[in-house]
Amino acid sequence: MALLMIGDRMVGPGEPCFIVAEAGVNHNGQMNLAKRLIDVAKSAGADAVKFQTFRAEDVATTKAEKADYQKETSPLEESQYHMLKRLELSEVEFTDLATYAHSRGILFLSTPFSIKGVDLLNRIGVPCFKVASGEITNLPLLKHIGQTGKPVILSTGMSTIEEIRDALAALKQGERCEVALLHCVTGYPPRMEDVNLKAMLFLEKTFHLPVGFSDHTMGINASVAAVALGACVIEKHFTIDRNLSGPDHRASLEPDELAALVKSVREVEVALGREVKEPSLEESSIRGLVRRSVVARQIIPQGTKITEDMLDCKRPGCGIPPADLSTLVGRKARRKIQKDELLSWEMVD
Repeated sequence: MALLMIGDRMVGPGEPCFIVAEAGVNHNGQMNLAKRLIDVAKSAGADAVKFQTFRAEDVATTKAEKADYQKETSPLEESQYHMLKRLELSEVEFTDLATYAHSRGILFLSTPFSIKGVDLLNRIGVPCFKVASGEITNLPLLKHIGQTGKPVILSTGMSTIEEIRDALAALKQGERCEVALLHCVTGYPPRMEDVNLKAMLFLEKTFHLPVGFSDHTMGINASVAAVALGACVIEKHFTIDRNLSGPDHRASLEPDELAALVKSVREVEVALGREVKEPSLEESSIRGLVRRSVVARQIIPQGTKITEDMLDCKRPGCGIPPADLSTLVGRKARRKIQKDELLSWEMVD
């Protein structure tokens, strides 16, 4: 399975999970808020912060309806076009954000929604392209991204296997293109019973590519579970404040929750360990304290033939193990054995 090199980070099985803090449009069109989001992502320990690059006229007609969740979180009379229009950032602003992210030591990514957006991000020098679930059937866009030769993280929400195959073929029309597939359920938020994390494993087996999870659920549990299942990439929306106006704030993590997500992912990675079963160093030191040994249930006089009812098994576990108790039965005591004394082979004939 081919790994991805995103900036200075190797991404794929056996590597630390690549955590993308999805700022999206939670900047509300304001540069000061966008930079605060970069600061939050860096402080939380995310590997990358990601925005969205679009022009409303390239994405939606003036008559396009908003999704139900967008109607609930933005002015009802506002069209999708006008909602997107007020959330746009300019080329100068994207360049400034990329420079700021670099100065803060965090990778800058953005999802393009047009060929012009791809070209803009390529000029800025993004190390990787992220493709949104809604663009997976936009094959002209995917072909253009593939021609850059840069790694791609492809979200697969709403997609069939055939659509994913077509998308991968389009991405690989140009130069060699490394791809990671993200399982995603397009809902804001989706019901937990619809999340189906095991679909991520199906994608890995089907396409033999690194996989991950673009998480739109509330909270962090689904992301942490995905890492335990083998996710190489986690993407999660975040905001400064879930109560801000805007389409995505309500289903986003707040700063302390984003930090908790990163911490939990890193702890799970350490806990996963390796595919071997053996006592840990700490277990080796405590094993003698919590296991049992064969002891005398009563005083056993010298020369007495030992019977099973004279024996018991108690802590500590530094003597003859209980598994060998039957081999002591029928032997004679070489010396007097005190009650509760641990037996040793030197004590019997």
